[in-house]
Amino acid sequence: MKHSALMVYGDAFLRYRFHDSHPFQPKRIQLTLDLIRSFGWIEEDQLIAPRRAADKELARTHEESFIETVKQAPGGALSTERLEACGLGTEDNPVFPGMHEAAATVVGGTLVAAEQVMSGKCEHALNLAGGLHHALRGRASGFCIYNDAAVAIAWLRKEYDARVLYIDTDAHHGDGVQWAFYDDPQVMTISIHETGKYLFPGTGSVYERGQGPGFGTSINLPLDAFTEDESWLDAFLRVVPEAARRFRPDVILSQNGCDAHRYDPLTHLSATMRIYREIPRTVHQLAHELCDGRWIAVGGGGYDMWRVVPRAWTWLWAEMNDCAPEEADIPAEWLKRWQPESPVDLPQTLHDPDGLFSPIPRRAEITEKNRRTTDQVLQMIKNHL
Repeated sequence: MKHSALMVYGDAFLRYRFHDSHPFQPKRIQLTLDLIRSFGWIEEDQLIAPRRAADKELARTHEESFIETVKQAPGGALSTERLEACGLGTEDNPVFPGMHEAAATVVGGTLVAAEQVMSGKCEHALNLAGGLHHALRGRASGFCIYNDAAVAIAWLRKEYDARVLYIDTDAHHGDGVQWAFYDDPQVMTISIHETGKYLFPGTGSVYERGQGPGFGTSINLPLDAFTEDESWLDAFLRVVPEAARRFRPDVILSQNGCDAHRYDPLTHLSATMRIYREIPRTVHQLAHELCDGRWIAVGGGGYDMWRVVPRAWTWLWAEMNDCAPEEADIPAEWLKRWQPESPVDLPQTLHDPDGLFSPIPRRAEITEKNRRTTDQVLQMIKNHL
C-alpha cells in the first residue's frame, strides 16, 4: 500500500546522545513516536529505516578533514586545540563514543527521506532526528555535528537540479544551512527565529540576504524576545507564502524545531502549541500548491521534551499524514506510561488551553517591533524576487 507520508526511524537515532544532563536528548523522538502510535495515526509499514551517510555524501557540505576529526575524536588521541578548532569537546558539543556513526546516521535518515519523496514513493517524508542546522563546513556547532539538511539539499541540487525551499521555524537561526547555500540562487532559505541580540548563534539579521547570484534568496525574520502567537504567526503567514510563491520551488524541506514555546528553557519566545498546528498546515498547503506535494520535514531544537516536543511533532506528523484534528485529548495510555518518568505534569491535550499563560506585559511594543521587521522583509522580497 502506498502512503502519502513516511517516517524514517531507527533505534540508531537514540545513539546521537551527548550525556545524561545535556539539553539535547533523543528520548524526545521515542516519546513522540509513542504518542503518534497511541493516537493510531501511523501504520508500521510507514516506518522506514535510516542508513549511515557515506563520507562522500557528507563531503558535499563538510570538509574532509573535519569528517576525519569527528571520526577520531572519541579515541582520545586528538589535542584539545584540534578538537576545539572543530567545535568539539565543548559544553555544547562534548565528544561521545560512536559520534561519527550516530551523526552520519542522522544525515542518512534525511537522505532516505529525500530519496523517498523524489522517487515518488511518497509525497511527504519525516526524519525527526534531523534538523541539525547549526553545523558548518568545518565545525560542529550548537549540538549539531553534521548538517543533515544541508547535505540533503546538496543531494537534491546535484541529483535533480531541484529548486529547494528551506523553511526553518526553530527559535535559533538556521545559520549552517544559510551559509552553505548563501550564493546559490536555486536554494531559498527562510528562517524565522528569535533575534540574535539575545540568543545563539547571534546571526540571522534581515540584512543577511545572500550574495552574488544568490542575493535575495536568504530571508531572515528575527523576532523580538517574548514574542507571542499572534505576532509570530503574523510574521510567518505574511512572509513565508509570499516568498514561496515568488520562488516557485520544486521541493520544500522544512526544519521543525519547537523551542519557541513558552515552556522551552533555552529561548525567550512565548508561543504556544497554536503555532505548531499552523506551521505544518501552511507548509503542507504550499507543498501541494507549488511542488506536487513534495515535502521533506526534519526535527530540530526543542528542550522541553516532555510537555512540548511530543505534542508539536505529533501535530506535524498528523498534518503530513492527513489526519490532523483541530484539537485532541492525549491518550490515557500514553500519559500512564510516561508520567512516572516525567519531572513535570504532562499536558492532557495536544493544544494549550486558552488562558494557560498570562499575556506578556510588553505585548504592544513587541508586536509593533515585529510588524516593522516583517514589513521590511516583505519589501525586500518584493524588490528582489
